[in-house]
Amino acid sequence: MRILLKLSGEALAGAKKTGFDDAVIERVAVQVKQLVDSGTQVGVVIGGGNFWRGRQNDTVDRVKADQIGMLATVMNAIYVSEMFRAQGLVTNILTPFECSSFTKLFSKDRANKYFAKNMVVFFAGGTGHPYFSTDTGAVLRAAETDCDMILLAKSIDGVYDSDPAKNPDARRYDRISIDEVLAKKLEVIDLAASVLARDNHIPLRVFALQEENSIVRAAGGDYNGTEVTVD
Repeated sequence: MRILLKLSGEALAGAKKTGFDDAVIERVAVQVKQLVDSGTQVGVVIGGGNFWRGRQNDTVDRVKADQIGMLATVMNAIYVSEMFRAQGLVTNILTPFECSSFTKLFSKDRANKYFAKNMVVFFAGGTGHPYFSTDTGAVLRAAETDCDMILLAKSIDGVYDSDPAKNPDARRYDRISIDEVLAKKLEVIDLAASVLARDNHIPLRVFALQEENSIVRAAGGDYNGTEVTVD
């Protein structure tokens, strides 16, 4: 089985909301190692929200703001991959643009070669183009590298019919189709990413990163969260 794990930058920052929380990253690394040791191939995409949240003021051009965000995801991948290596994992970072000796240029063949060697493959830099989120980058890489599913580790434990922070009566879906997500405009991944997942038949599992052993449980199907189906 091959999975793509999508982590938000904010989740890796923990309670600090910025930078890195090493204890959180170590828990992620331990779980990913458990998956790799069991024979699962793992790709990772990390957002950049612990450093940069898009266009934060009108002074910065949108294209330049998105480019800064892409670089934030590269920094995250470099840091987290080193934390993974400390747990005994072998990693490589692929980007859609040249980063000198920091990363390797993405290609499907290169990614598949790394997966075959039981490496954890980090896909950083988004799509390499402005106006696309890391959600879209994650689904794009999952489609290109034939991942069986995408695991979305978030700060909340699934998909709700309304914002649970504002509505105490919000209902969590245990299972929902991507078509229903699109029709109801639910907050899972952005529109472009949702359509890409649907058209390439890639299911998603949405769960709370902070729950005990949540990544391993989500990969195995026994977890608290939402299954987003595409068939």
